[in-house]
Amino acid sequence: MKTSDFFYELPHELIAQTPAARRSDARLLVYDRAKKTVRDGVFPDILGYLRPGDALVRNTTRVIPARLNAVREDTGGNMEFLLLRRVSERVWEALARPGRRAKRGAVYRVSPELCARVLETADEGCRLIELQYEGVFEEVLERAGETPLPPYITQKLAERGRYQTVYAKENGSAAAPTAGLHFTEELLEEIRGMGVAVVDVLLHVGLGTFRPVSAENVEEHRMHSEYYEVSGEAAARINEARASGGRIFSVGTTSCRTLESAADGDGIVHAGRGWTDIFITPGYRFRAVDALITNFHLPESTLLMLVSAFASREEMLACYAHAVGEKYRFFSFGDAMLIL
Repeated sequence: MKTSDFFYELPHELIAQTPAARRSDARLLVYDRAKKTVRDGVFPDILGYLRPGDALVRNTTRVIPARLNAVREDTGGNMEFLLLRRVSERVWEALARPGRRAKRGAVYRVSPELCARVLETADEGCRLIELQYEGVFEEVLERAGETPLPPYITQKLAERGRYQTVYAKENGSAAAPTAGLHFTEELLEEIRGMGVAVVDVLLHVGLGTFRPVSAENVEEHRMHSEYYEVSGEAAARINEARASGGRIFSVGTTSCRTLESAADGDGIVHAGRGWTDIFITPGYRFRAVDALITNFHLPESTLLMLVSAFASREEMLACYAHAVGEKYRFFSFGDAMLIL
């Protein structure tokens, strides 16, 4: 497969720059794989597609203020670090921009209470940096860092919390699991009240999720590993739902990749934690996920390849063409899609 097989035209004005006024105000495109039908609606319509006994699986990762704007102490040169994953207490893997200037041993001042020293080059051109600070790291980072919005969002976010899901718990992501941004506490309570199990898993979103595909052939792309956890309780609730005839609804591609990483060949989800570099492309046989709630993804991205595996490339590109024609909002702050 060629990466270019996953290209589509998108008018720039359809890239959502701000969140909807209310989280659940998003539109919802529903694609039924069995019937090959497309239906337009609004996000709360999702209640009509869930049944008692189903399980809704969500990713409880929390975005940290991972973007650090810094100045090199000896030369005054500017540098931006994007924290990707914690290696040890003070050492992080980070993207540096401009990377060629992030030389080993260079020290950068982020704020009066935070410095970053470049240790070495890591995989994928990233850097290992040592953060130097006094006090509680999370508090220091909250003051010094910025929310790492994607580069296609050029407007400043008025409220930092709008780039978090309402159920975000565990710090660690460099980007939000954006399909979950549409859920409100009230909507989740309605879902629970229907007899649907709401199950929490964890995947810290890093370079693997959002790094562009630069290889001409899809098979040559290598995913960057990301940390995930599935608790014993979560695995039991998911397996119980499936054994009872319920369906597994994955909230977003990160929950989907977590479940597929934790499932065996029979679709049984096992408790565990570790690192996954699973790369899902057309031809993949899904083991644990029956329905997928997702946003609209960038052309030629690994996320578009994943949803094209869940249906097919031709079907997804047709759905995306429909969404463009109906002027859906795209990407992180955009509208949603349910694939049944």
